[in-house]
Amino acid sequence: MDFKRFLVNKLILFFMLSTLITAAVSLIGLLFDGDTRFGYKEMLTPIEYAALCLLPTLVTFSKRELSPKALLARKALMLVLIEGVILFIAFTSDVIDTGRVEVVLTIVGSVLVIFVLVHLFMWFKDAAEAKKLNRELEAFQKHHA
Repeated sequence: MDFKRFLVNKLILFFMLSTLITAAVSLIGLLFDGDTRFGYKEMLTPIEYAALCLLPTLVTFSKRELSPKALLARKALMLVLIEGVILFIAFTSDVIDTGRVEVVLTIVGSVLVIFVLVHLFMWFKDAAEAKKLNRELEAFQKHHA
């Protein structure tokens, strides 16, 4: 994959992450601390989390196509790094009650759910692109055969 396409995919990923993180933060907040009110500054938190979560995705960049085993290893490393980033943020935050095991487990679980959803959405996007390219190739072959 060329670097330009890689960056476009990261931009798409950023917006997906921002949306999913916003939903997760809202749900977790309502579940564990629903009476807390925040100012407008805190509305930027999911965007900051999404930006920080993009950094570990750089481990998947390769100019040549990776083998399935290498890709799986890099995706696993990426998940571990993302979990580490989010847990670091949680444990250094004054607002997040990391003294409660259920809060930490919910955060870890939500990161995993978001990771799976993002990969599922990207698979649907890539499958649609592949289907479109195959139709265009078939039309081109019929026209030039």
